[in-house]
Amino acid sequence: MDFYNDWKSSEEEMVPFVIKKEPINFQSMLDYLLDCEKGIEPPENWIPENSTYWLIDNQEVIGVVNIRHYLTKPLFNAGGHIGYGIRPSKRNNGYATQILSLALEKARDLNLDKVLLVCHSTNTASKKIILKNGGEMDNDYNDGENILNRFWIYC
Repeated sequence: MDFYNDWKSSEEEMVPFVIKKEPINFQSMLDYLLDCEKGIEPPENWIPENSTYWLIDNQEVIGVVNIRHYLTKPLFNAGGHIGYGIRPSKRNNGYATQILSLALEKARDLNLDKVLLVCHSTNTASKKIILKNGGEMDNDYNDGENILNRFWIYC
């Protein structure tokens, strides 16, 4: 709940989407994710083959990462394979670099040769983290509201 409340109090967009589900009943949240995998009331642009992992330090939830095993056209343009977020109060401590590095290991285990990561062009912190993890710039995408930077990382 501390992780969730940290995000809520920041009033920032909660990324990735899995942290938007209130975790008062954690098992219920996990059941929701499992239902989504089965196609039961999935969020918009949901694909069933994806994996979610939490980064925990000293029993404190620090961040979450979601790995999509394949991409639809909308996700290819503006979503990417990997979405991650670090709780606002724990940023600038190297956790984002760590969670992305760990996600790349998992992507390798899923036999993904390369993965696409996307961030807003104004998000300089994410760009640095992606580049630090081997990101290679691809064409930007304009979603009509924002310019999104797209990067490929070879696993």
